[in-house]
Amino acid sequence: MNATLPNQLIRGVSVLPFFYSQIFIPMTTTTVDIDTELSAVNAILGSIGQSPINGIDFANPEISFIYNILKEVNQDVQSEGWTFNLEYHIKETVSPTDNKIIIESDVIRIDMEDAWDRTRDFVRRRDSTDGLWKIYDRVNHTFEYPDNDYFYVNKVRLLTFEDIPTVFQRYIIYKASGRAAVQLVSNAQLQQMLQTYELQARAACMEYECNQGDHNFMGWPDESAYQSYKPYTALRR
Repeated sequence: MNATLPNQLIRGVSVLPFFYSQIFIPMTTTTVDIDTELSAVNAILGSIGQSPINGIDFANPEISFIYNILKEVNQDVQSEGWTFNLEYHIKETVSPTDNKIIIESDVIRIDMEDAWDRTRDFVRRRDSTDGLWKIYDRVNHTFEYPDNDYFYVNKVRLLTFEDIPTVFQRYIIYKASGRAAVQLVSNAQLQQMLQTYELQARAACMEYECNQGDHNFMGWPDESAYQSYKPYTALRR
């Protein structure tokens, strides 16, 4: 028997060695896709037994209604103020032209950093003179502040759905799906099941917040450093 590959004869049958008998399958790359508004709308549609769509058609009343639910829930969740959209210690300087402080349109909540200072109390309010969002002082009832003055504030921003962490995306989708189940199909059992998913997603968000927030009971301010006591250091003595 003449062969170019080594083989062995078993009961008159030519058998190739094990390492020659393997079938090699080419490796495929696994892609990780982040949720978008379209995938979120499709997830909500799937939760209420509807077919997915290829694009968000606002001319379709049902699609437009579900998209509005998604936007409302997105804003409701972010309005709570989480680590990913809450910014501390931002310096705001008074404008020299009108002695006012203009804030960005994506800021949904603003407050002074110094909670103990009761001489001022900042809120977000639209100025009727030009229609822009500005810092309003509820204590002194004014938009205007002394020349060249500045303050340190904390802001809560409204981010786009694609820019928030994945755990919050899933939480928003389950929460919006529950509202859609109530308002569109009126299925109590489905709404109860989706509420269970929502609570599980909420727990994942709280875990994310605890891990990313770097919280401590000492309340150390920004631009400071603090190293907490570690029990294992006692073994080194």
